[in-house]
Amino acid sequence: MDALRLQQLRDQYRQIETELQLAGTRQDSAALARLSREYHRLGNLVELAEAMQQLEKQLAEIQAVATSPDADLQKLAAEELPQLQQRHAQLTAQLQQALITSDPNDDKNVLIEIRPAAGGNEAGLFAAELFRMYSRWAERRSWKTALISSNQTGIGGFKEVIFEVIGAGAYRWLRYESGVHRVQRVPDTEKSGRVHTSTVTVAVIPEAEESELVIDPAELKIETTTSRGHGGQSVNTTYSAVRMTHLPTGITVSMQDERSQTQNRMKAMQIMRSRLLARQESEKRQRDSSLRKSQIGSGDRSEKIRTYNFPQDRVTDHRLKDSIHNISQVLDGDLDRLFERLHQVDLNARAAAA
Repeated sequence: MDALRLQQLRDQYRQIETELQLAGTRQDSAALARLSREYHRLGNLVELAEAMQQLEKQLAEIQAVATSPDADLQKLAAEELPQLQQRHAQLTAQLQQALITSDPNDDKNVLIEIRPAAGGNEAGLFAAELFRMYSRWAERRSWKTALISSNQTGIGGFKEVIFEVIGAGAYRWLRYESGVHRVQRVPDTEKSGRVHTSTVTVAVIPEAEESELVIDPAELKIETTTSRGHGGQSVNTTYSAVRMTHLPTGITVSMQDERSQTQNRMKAMQIMRSRLLARQESEKRQRDSSLRKSQIGSGDRSEKIRTYNFPQDRVTDHRLKDSIHNISQVLDGDLDRLFERLHQVDLNARAAAA
């Protein structure tokens, strides 16, 4: 990185620092959150760039010594040069990654929505297995999960399940899971041994903070009913179930898991806010065609991203165009290697497009 670029970064860093102080005096929580993330990113970038500048100075000095007529100095330089070159390669990779514009949602908690698509009861059962897979992955990282809403099939599957994963960097890793997950296996109910193909959709949405998106109450239509159980029977006699519709977009959220209407309203609003923010960001990505093309996945739940083939004990990620074996281990939450590969491919694509 040249001196001019480094000075520009320092100037940006000081500018953000000034804006951060102003936002603090105005008690603007939304601006504080946004500026704090940018301040941290630029601070890390300046630190890496200054370390690189210092290292390149050392390298130039050692390379000059290596051409010295003094044999002893040449020997010392030859011993030190490989270490400095290795450190230079490491810093170059770190700096390249830091220069790539990161998603401001990376460190957020996420809402994950899982729904059967094609395959009836078998798809519902696999939806339950995916729910357990992500829960086990979060547990391995000592993160928390919280069930927000679920609609069970009665045989251990789900018609829908929405839950939250709480942990720093949750969206950074789970963002690649949005899309269609396909399962190929012989269902327990299949007497002829024929392999069935079923699909499940997964949507991963960064959790929106209240300060990030203000919803006009006049744009919401809220209906209340008594909660319904399996088969449609009423499970309580109070009007606690909530159906919330955002009139301008038509986005609808139904919530009946809690016995209190107030709690159902709060959960419905949490989901509504996150869906609306995700919609806004999706529209922004569509407008930015260069970024859209550089991403390994669009986040569109209609995009087929992975196949779980039980007869061949194989999990194929269609974006990586590669397969791994041991499905039971993957479904038990062993996803780190897969996520790391997806993350690296995404970073490489962004760097190439930058």
